[in-house]
Amino acid sequence: MGAGKRGLIATAVTVVCAVTVLAAPGTAFASPDPTPSASASPTGGSGKDLEAVREKLDELYHDAAVATDSYNAAEEKAEKQSAAIVDLAKKIVKGQKKLDELKDRAGAAAAAQYRSGGLPDEAQLLLSDDPQEFLNGAGRVLQGQRATKGLIAEMTRTQEDLKQYAADASDQWQKLEANRKAKEAARKKIKKQIAAAEKLESQLEKEEKERLAKLEQEAALKAQTAWLDSGILDEISAKASEQGKKAVEFATKQIGKAYEWGAEGPDTFDCSGLTSQAWLNAGHGIPRTSQEQWKQLKHVDIKDMRPGDLIIYFDDASHVGMYIGDGAIVHAPRPGRTVTITGAGSMPILGVVRPDA
Repeated sequence: MGAGKRGLIATAVTVVCAVTVLAAPGTAFASPDPTPSASASPTGGSGKDLEAVREKLDELYHDAAVATDSYNAAEEKAEKQSAAIVDLAKKIVKGQKKLDELKDRAGAAAAAQYRSGGLPDEAQLLLSDDPQEFLNGAGRVLQGQRATKGLIAEMTRTQEDLKQYAADASDQWQKLEANRKAKEAARKKIKKQIAAAEKLESQLEKEEKERLAKLEQEAALKAQTAWLDSGILDEISAKASEQGKKAVEFATKQIGKAYEWGAEGPDTFDCSGLTSQAWLNAGHGIPRTSQEQWKQLKHVDIKDMRPGDLIIYFDDASHVGMYIGDGAIVHAPRPGRTVTITGAGSMPILGVVRPDA
């Protein structure tokens, strides 16, 4: 490794780690393997006891993040289903209007045919002063009969379309109701997990909370340092695309805004709300949830990532941050925290995806 490269990495480590420590209140779901301190807590508990609290908080907020993804997914599906129902309703109205017009035309054609059908064709030919005119008229009648048959066939198709539209609308209503229930269940779980975490934190003394924050910092710093020590920054050198630059610019402008589950801005965000809105602002829509971002967007190797790419965290893809370069991400961590910059390796990385591949 060249001296210049070592200097760059050392600088990046210093900057990112400093940012991680300064932004520690915004660090969520830190590595579960910090080095606990043996110092006693003000209430007589040991550092090990506080470490257990930290791990429990991570677990509660992680479960809340998973439930938030479920909530966001259900909401997104419900919005699509509502739009589909509106579209089907418009088709039903349009189809019913068309059917009414077809019925009017069919009725008029039937009445005309009835009026001209009082005598057999042979009698009408014998009584006609102009046989050629009669034959011309008979041809028109034949055309009219064919048109009537076509009209009836079109009416039948329109009725079948209306029946299918109604069936589709009913199916969409059932799916919409199912997603409303899923959304409500996720909402209850989110509130339950957050309430449990807040209760746990509220039981700590001021000094214990400060020590807990320090444990979070230490855990994040340890994980980030290990990630940087692997030499990964030696391999990451790709430049941001134009859209990527816009996405990073948008995301970093949100620093300091509060985390709120289910939020997509402009004043509050959850993790995937921030990344999806950043890329939408850059002119490229992406899935709403971190799990769908992981499923649908193109996967790239960590060494090939560039600013604007999304780093997906944890085995269940329950968290996402945006890579901004120099080994750092911007993300919306968890309830009680704000949008912040932290080390890209401060949480377990599942993989990297590229929205504008």
